[in-house]
Amino acid sequence: MRLVCLQPGYIPWAGFFDQMDRSEVFVIYDNVAFDKGGWRARNRIKTPQGAQWLSVPVVVSGFPLIKDVKIDNHDNWAIKHLKSIKQNYSRAPYFKDYIGIFEDIYSKPWEYLIDLDMAFIFKIRECLGNGTTIEFASNLKIEGERTQRLVDMCLKLGATEFLEGHAGKGYLQGEGEQLFKENGINLVYQDYNHPIYPQLYGEFRSHLSVVDLLFNCGKESLDIIRKGR
Repeated sequence: MRLVCLQPGYIPWAGFFDQMDRSEVFVIYDNVAFDKGGWRARNRIKTPQGAQWLSVPVVVSGFPLIKDVKIDNHDNWAIKHLKSIKQNYSRAPYFKDYIGIFEDIYSKPWEYLIDLDMAFIFKIRECLGNGTTIEFASNLKIEGERTQRLVDMCLKLGATEFLEGHAGKGYLQGEGEQLFKENGINLVYQDYNHPIYPQLYGEFRSHLSVVDLLFNCGKESLDIIRKGR
């Protein structure tokens, strides 16, 4: 059984859902420190002028865990995000098929960032037709050093293989790889080449939020995601 463990993201990119599609169990790593400059609270869409950031304002003091980060709801960020999506994708082929999802999620009074992120992740997983089991790291109650925690997750959930993103090579090579091997777990890395698909506004831009793929390619989106392997 193959396991993936990733931090949640705000309307994540195609590679996130590629790892989900390639796993039997997908663990949301919600009990690690929140990185304010990362992808937990922001992502990009495509506009006629290029890529545009959609950033969710958050209240951060000290070094909170991802699951404890609250959204700053003093301004109308949700209205702005929905407006940007509508303005830039209203002419996309599958806009009418999916815009209701965004209208529904943005209409809710979210308090915690993790709940907003997961609302999109669960709904997009459904749109893609993915049935991977999702677990939350905070529910597994596993502590310890980073690599040991990943190994212990695999052991607790019965995984015999762990799929790590390409960036993970930097900290797992050497001792980390040995630790997986000693525990009988096969460690593999995601080697993902972003697929090119039909897009609005001229030259193709990669590594955008999956919203761009959904509105442009509809039910073909998962097949396109798989082409990046």
